Amino acid sequence: MLTFNRSIAFLALGLCGFLAAQQASADTKIGVVNFQKLLEDAPQTKTAMQALENEFAPRRRELLTMQNDLKARDEKLQREGAVMAEADRVKAEKNLRDEQREFSRKASEFQDDASTRRNEELGKVQRYLAGEVQSYSSTQGFDLVIAGDTLLYAKGQLDITPNVLAVVLTKPATLPAPPAAATPAPAAQPKPASGKK
Repeated sequence: MLTFNRSIAFLALGLCGFLAAQQASADTKIGVVNFQKLLEDAPQTKTAMQALENEFAPRRRELLTMQNDLKARDEKLQREGAVMAEADRVKAEKNLRDEQREFSRKASEFQDDASTRRNEELGKVQRYLAGEVQSYSSTQGFDLVIAGDTLLYAKGQLDITPNVLAVVLTKPATLPAPPAAATPAPAAQPKPASGKK
């Protein structure tokens, strides 16, 4: 009987703890942000991606022109190679191979540069949006906001993504310029020592 009474006491104590935790959680304001959706729908992302498109368009056009030229030369060599002099055909094949290698090198550099710049710009947008989420959450009195990328379940009223997106849509589509680094004050120059003792 003593064991049974202890069990009831522990059960009552556990129930009290559970109820206290429920009361505390009722006072906690929690929100969920689907950061990927916010990033996809934000006008700042679209502006950054369009700027990148404009930045890399000349190189893309150059590569496309080079690719079309190489294709035309390859087709011509296939058609006329059999009737060309051996030395001319060998020289044309070597030139074509050299230019194809050059094209591959340029295309690879283009991909690397475009990928690096895309990551840089997306990083800027992500930092900006994280700041907007923090600002919105603070203003709206949230105690906890979870990025919903790995969230398995959340009630609809917890998802603040549309609310944050509505605020972001009111902001300029271009990212604000980063704050200028404060220039350090010049070091004080020591006074020249007088020759008197």
